[in-house]
Amino acid sequence: METRHAPFTGVGVALLTLFDRDGAVDAAATARHAAHLVDQGVKGVVVAGSTGEAAALDSDERSQLLQAVREAVGGRVPVLAGTGAPSARQAVALSRRAAGDGADALLVLSPPGTDDPRPYYEAVAAAVDVPVLAYHYPTVAAPGIAVDLLCELPVAGVKDSTGDPARLAIELDEMGGGVYTGSAALLLQASAMGASGAILALANVDVDGCLRSWDGDGPCQRELVNGHRSGALAGVSGLKRALAGLYGTSAVTRLG
Repeated sequence: METRHAPFTGVGVALLTLFDRDGAVDAAATARHAAHLVDQGVKGVVVAGSTGEAAALDSDERSQLLQAVREAVGGRVPVLAGTGAPSARQAVALSRRAAGDGADALLVLSPPGTDDPRPYYEAVAAAVDVPVLAYHYPTVAAPGIAVDLLCELPVAGVKDSTGDPARLAIELDEMGGGVYTGSAALLLQASAMGASGAILALANVDVDGCLRSWDGDGPCQRELVNGHRSGALAGVSGLKRALAGLYGTSAVTRLG
């Protein structure tokens, strides 16, 4: 396995991409939101991931967002770019551009329709000089990454958004460091088991709850699972409506 260090430890955010009322990317507003989350304690920011509606962004928009967020964050925490794509050729192009734009690391969704993602990740890792995190999210890109292949990938870690605690435990045994959960329901357990961190959509609207759960607050973890924050905020649209209620930001999305 790749020996490069995991890019951060603790709670990171899968950043929403904010659009203006006409559906254009509002990089300035997105960057301000990222800086506010860093002020509140997030340890890493992922730009243009699945929560950031990456599938609806063109390459110039991705660059604009990444550069604006990096400038706003000012080097206080790592800024990661989502660069997964259906083909290795596309992922390599996106990854090279993101690395050139200053991404500290890459979060690379596995390619759909293959049970052997090794050539894909080998191509991406060979193309850049920044850490690569594999991304297992079979709901978006089936079938995802088989656990027994993780240690054969040239990556610095993995984000797992399945919410499966048994798989998370196996990943930790297989990989050691660099394992991140994408499930707010597993924060306390992931931390207790020795995961490097979490990369969460929910951190866009509830940094405090995510941090407290990661730090071992059991009642707060139950609230994240059972309370209004988990149920009512499902999906990008729900998160954007909640964020608009908190700060008056745009709730416009490009994806349903």
